[in-house]
Amino acid sequence: MRLQRTIVPLLALSLPVAAIHLPSLPSQHPARSTWRKVSNRIISALWRPESTTPQCHNGRPDVDAKLLAQYEGDIVLRFNVSNAEEVDSLKEAVSTLILDVWDFTQDWVDIRLAEPLVPSLLGLLPKSLHNSHKPLLRQRDLALAIWNTYPKSIAKESTTVASPVPQRQFSAKLPTGDGKTTSGDSNIFFSDYQPLSVIVPWMRLLSSLFTTHTRLVKIGTTAEGRDIHALRIGVHPTNRQEETSPRKTILIAAGLHAREWISTSTANYIAYSLITGYGKNAPITQLLEAFDFVIVPTINPDGYVYTWETDRLWRKNRQQTNVRFCQGLDLDHSFGYEWDGDATAGNACSESYAGEQPFQATEAKQLAQWAKNQTENSVEFVSFIDLHSYSQQILYPYGYSCDRTPPGLEDLEELAFGLEKAIRVSHGHQYEVMSACEGNTAWVKDKKKILPFVESPGGSALDYFHHELHTRWSYQIKLRDKGTYGFLLPREHIVPTGKEIFDAMLYLGSFLTEAYGVAKASPVTLAKSVPEGKGLKVDL
Repeated sequence: MRLQRTIVPLLALSLPVAAIHLPSLPSQHPARSTWRKVSNRIISALWRPESTTPQCHNGRPDVDAKLLAQYEGDIVLRFNVSNAEEVDSLKEAVSTLILDVWDFTQDWVDIRLAEPLVPSLLGLLPKSLHNSHKPLLRQRDLALAIWNTYPKSIAKESTTVASPVPQRQFSAKLPTGDGKTTSGDSNIFFSDYQPLSVIVPWMRLLSSLFTTHTRLVKIGTTAEGRDIHALRIGVHPTNRQEETSPRKTILIAAGLHAREWISTSTANYIAYSLITGYGKNAPITQLLEAFDFVIVPTINPDGYVYTWETDRLWRKNRQQTNVRFCQGLDLDHSFGYEWDGDATAGNACSESYAGEQPFQATEAKQLAQWAKNQTENSVEFVSFIDLHSYSQQILYPYGYSCDRTPPGLEDLEELAFGLEKAIRVSHGHQYEVMSACEGNTAWVKDKKKILPFVESPGGSALDYFHHELHTRWSYQIKLRDKGTYGFLLPREHIVPTGKEIFDAMLYLGSFLTEAYGVAKASPVTLAKSVPEGKGLKVDL
């Protein structure tokens, strides 16, 4: 414990002491994929979209020129839909033009596309949608939002086309700027999004410093041969050699979709808070004595690396498909329960391509096999938390159909609303609670699906863990925001988002402690809404 008191401040100030090289920006790679170039030309030729006047980008030196060129002309539009015809037409247009659907809720559908293709898109939609949309991110705004998600060190050092991005080296002496050393709030690790080349050594460092309750484990191997790492956090009894019953375990997964960086940062924040809180915070200590947490910051390391090195907005994994220039499968449509790959079969270029058979996606198969092996070796998964972005929603099973009700629905809803309250009290942000099916449709009324699914809802990790592995308390949490930045949430939101979800995890632990009758945890007190930067108050 004395060693930990000495090292924790150092850890709060530093990343791994060993040399860690930050990746170059996507601007150092080809501006657009071959498929993107070809598809835009084909669509332009077929639909002859109206020409647009290029915007002048002079006078704004704060965005890397190559990055600007890569995303120049792309915009994000939000369509407000109100009937089945509109949703069906949007769904067909997205499939025809192979567009990138960012998000869909009961209130909107967000789509990213090249601005010259807007007339082509509108030509495939009913007239009611021609005036029922608005831009969320315009041309340069999109590139600027992408630029602002990269670490400040990279942004400062890569300001011109001619200047290569220098390799950075972190040391234990990096300052935080405010003199604080003991809180995750001031930890330099959470002041920026971090690449995989920093995250993995950081995880390894945590496991080596906090050996009493932290282990680095391997979930599996990706399509490109990278290890999928996780932190197992928990304190096992030392007065007996074997557990008398399966170890109750909470699995937190993030980064199934590569571009959702805030999910990875939030998973890391939860892990750091649990690890460094043990022995100092009574509720955390008792929680880790009763449960194990297995936290996987990114299930999709290949895709995550690709978002840092080539395309910030990449969603899928990097697995080869039957179309040479269309790589990747959507991991969250690749699990074996109620898989519905027929919707995207033969369309490997689709952002939601589920493959040609269940578990074709390597990482989904690896996670499922690992979890099944765990259940056969004295592990009981009592909760599965799948972190995504964006739209601020807490979703419970099932996602594949609105006609199927999960067992214990009232209990699932009770816990979901408790998680929502913990988040809202923490920072004042409101999350919607609903079934994942409702989240997958554009509009649901009185638990009945009124409008069709925007994309195929089957094969989700949420449904698989809940049904196949009997993980009762399974949720998908879609993090901040509601579309202002979408997947490009500024770095200033990393800590507040991490804190509000960590507060929700404390509530989850308290709820499960009571539900399973394990060692009584200290109560979690929900205080009044407090300013940004302050979290849930925990009675010690």
